[in-house]
Amino acid sequence: MNVFQALVLGLVQGLSEFLPISSSAHLFLTPWFFGWTSRGLAFDVALHIGTLSAVLWYFRAEWLALIRAAIALVRTRQVDDNEKHRVLFLIIATIPGAIGGVLLQSRAESTFRNPQLIGTTLIIMGILLWAVDRFMPRLRPLGEMRYVDAALIGLSQVVALIPGVSRSGSTITTGRALRFDRAAAAKFSFLMSMPITFAAIVYEAPKAVQEGASVLPLVVGVIASALSGWLAIAVLMRFLSRHGYGVFAAYRVALGILVLAVLYARG
Repeated sequence: MNVFQALVLGLVQGLSEFLPISSSAHLFLTPWFFGWTSRGLAFDVALHIGTLSAVLWYFRAEWLALIRAAIALVRTRQVDDNEKHRVLFLIIATIPGAIGGVLLQSRAESTFRNPQLIGTTLIIMGILLWAVDRFMPRLRPLGEMRYVDAALIGLSQVVALIPGVSRSGSTITTGRALRFDRAAAAKFSFLMSMPITFAAIVYEAPKAVQEGASVLPLVVGVIASALSGWLAIAVLMRFLSRHGYGVFAAYRVALGILVLAVLYARG
C-alpha cells in the first residue's frame, strides 16, 4: 500500500465511521472499485486509532466529566446524578457489541465481506434510517435515557458487524426509533463508539504488531482518519440542528444500487 492509498482510506474511514453510511462497507468497497491490494490488519487498527482520537478530542469535556463520574461511582457506589447514570448506560450499551465482536469477528472479516451483501444492506438500512427518522417523533433528550434504552441501542451494534449496516447507522436508527431527538441519538452513538473501538484496538493490536507494516502509510492513515473523523462529527452535529438523516439514507441507497449494478456489469 502506498501513501496515496493510505491517505484516501484514512479520509474514507474518518468520514464514514461517524456518518451513518458504514465505514466497513466503504473500506471494503474503495479497494474493490479501484482494484487495490489488501490493506492488512495493522492498517485497519491504525485507522481506528485515528477515529478514536477524533471522538475523544471532540467530546473531551464530556469524557472528563464521565471519568470523574466513574471514579465517584466506584468510590461511593451511589448513582445519584446524570453523569453516573450515563457511565452505566455506556457500559450496558458496550456489552452486547463486545460479546458479538468476539463471537462473530471471523465471519465479519470473511463471510460478511461480500459485495452483494454489502450493497443489499446499504439499501435496506438506508430505507430503514429514512423511515424511522421521518415518522418517529423527536421527543426525548439524552437526559431521559433509561437502562432498557441503552441495552437496545447496544444490541444494535451487533447487527453492525455486517458491513453495510453501519455502527453509527444502526445505533442512531435505534435511538430515533426510541423517540430520542436527532442530536441526542447521534451524541450517544458517538460516545458509545469509544469503548467498543478501544476494545477492538486492544483485541487486534497483538496480531497487527506481528503482521508488521510500513510506517509512513500507517502515520498518514492515522492523521487522515483523525482529522476527517473530527470534521465528520462537527459537521453532523451542526447539520442535525436543522436537518434530518434523509440525505444519508439517499446516499446509502444510491451507493447500494451502484454496487449491485457494478456486480451485474462484471458478470
